[in-house]
Amino acid sequence: TSAALALLGGSVAALVLWKWLGKKMIHRKMEEARRTRDEGMKKMAKAVQQFREQVPSVQTDAILSLPLLELTARLQEGSLSPRTVLYTYLEKALEVTQQTNCLRHFIPECEEQLQEIERHKEKGLLYGIPVSIKDHIGHKGHLATCGLVQCLDTLMEEDSVLVKVLKRQGAIPFAMTNVPQSLFSYECSNPIFGQTLNPLNPQKGPGGSSGGEAALIAGGGSVLGIGSDVGGSIRLPSSFCGLCGLKPTAERLRWVLGLPCQPCSWAGWAEGEQCWCLLLSHPVPCALGPMARDVDSLALCMKALLCQEMFQLDPTVPPIPFNEEVYSSSTPLRVGYYDTDGYFPLPPCMRRAVRETRHALQAAGHQLVPFSPPRVPYVMTELFLKTFFADGGRTWLDVFTGNIVDPGLKPQVNSCKMPRLVKKLLALLLKPLQFLLLLKLKGVAMISTCRSVKEMWNHHHHSQVYRSQFISQWKELQLDVVLCPVLGPAFTTGYPRKLLTAISSTMLYNVLNFPAGVVPVSTVTEADEEELKLYKGCCDDPWDRTLKQAVSGAVGLPLAVQCVTLPWQEELCLRFMKEVETLSRDK
Repeated sequence: TSAALALLGGSVAALVLWKWLGKKMIHRKMEEARRTRDEGMKKMAKAVQQFREQVPSVQTDAILSLPLLELTARLQEGSLSPRTVLYTYLEKALEVTQQTNCLRHFIPECEEQLQEIERHKEKGLLYGIPVSIKDHIGHKGHLATCGLVQCLDTLMEEDSVLVKVLKRQGAIPFAMTNVPQSLFSYECSNPIFGQTLNPLNPQKGPGGSSGGEAALIAGGGSVLGIGSDVGGSIRLPSSFCGLCGLKPTAERLRWVLGLPCQPCSWAGWAEGEQCWCLLLSHPVPCALGPMARDVDSLALCMKALLCQEMFQLDPTVPPIPFNEEVYSSSTPLRVGYYDTDGYFPLPPCMRRAVRETRHALQAAGHQLVPFSPPRVPYVMTELFLKTFFADGGRTWLDVFTGNIVDPGLKPQVNSCKMPRLVKKLLALLLKPLQFLLLLKLKGVAMISTCRSVKEMWNHHHHSQVYRSQFISQWKELQLDVVLCPVLGPAFTTGYPRKLLTAISSTMLYNVLNFPAGVVPVSTVTEADEEELKLYKGCCDDPWDRTLKQAVSGAVGLPLAVQCVTLPWQEELCLRFMKEVETLSRDK
């Protein structure tokens, strides 16, 4: 007996030691990653200082205030040099990240790219433009971490297709920006690089998952950025930070060739393997898109990316160049509109933004038609969350093996960790009661799983059926575009984790794979804050009160609307966004 007890005690001690050593290794890796980032920041600050000493007369504020189109024109004509513009933005990016923690890493090779474009006589559409990119967009020699410790060991062996095209168009990728852990959150925080703050109000978050991009651009540290969007990850940060952002049809700018997209990474697809989205026609594909301070910048970026180089480097991208005629058109539009999706009630100020934009469009000669998106609760619980957590979230949980879980993700992780029997019992109890309010808290809709391959294929079929029905309703009303709300204003940090499914306004168009963009049109007023005090949402339950707390204290922060078109009509979406932007500025 004593021998057995000794053996048991030794086994327990060994297990405790093994776990302690594992955690120590994790912390060592995280500290090394932070140290590498900090050293890179110091090197870049030194390079900026050397430039300032060599060229002390640079008019920094004048350069930073130039819209992208004007900056491009100045660079093309030679009145500004790419070197001056790059170091001006490097200096500003250092300042912004000190305030917001938006950068994951500078790209020191930006100086090599600067020399490369200066050697070439031919100037691309983005000649000399410093561009920031989201953490997981591959750049040779750099990590794509997704905020995960397990991704800290592998450097990208080559540039992603998108980065290659940016460089061929004369752009200079200069910084990689922070993201939420695993990217599946709109709270921009991870245990390695920490929490990113909103430059407009440090009590607020910038949104996610492209939150580092949004914070850097809104703070003035970048003039153009590239994000990705699988549930609102471009549009939510753009809404929270007062930017313009476009989520194209996913296949218009195909995901990095040879690398799995973010949901496929969770499912265990490795580099070089065919992406799950392609193998199974994934119902909710991930889209890459631009983020900037105005719509013209988005249009220029799309025009630059949709070029022969893109089509040759990645033959899976349809060879459809940017249609300037559609973007420049002034033909009156037939605009469908709604200010609530019938699933998650948004704050009154966001509905005001839609209402005022609708009136402005009508006054400008456009035809406005009421539109009601069908069955959004069904889309959220059955089509979206069931797609990503078809196995109850087990593959998603695998990415946290050997990782410390960020507080912003613990509610979702804990939901996935619930025993299957408990999930089934909850599903059985809640479904007859239609207790959707509870589902809004922590994403408990994940309890709805696919129990077989046949059920998974049926689920994909249901997604296609819904898409066809939505398009039929759109066509019956003869709509050109749709105007609708987007979540906002910016949440106080810590609140996105409590309201996972508040993002139904953006998730809908990922399920549909429609182009959708966000444009700021107004700001929160004192009157909005007073009206918020009377907000009751569905029935003034704890989740409605949580939303009220999340968005309170937002006076002066931006309010945005969402603009949507049918698939492959990015130019029309941008044209509509430009119309909305122009009308909002003329108020």
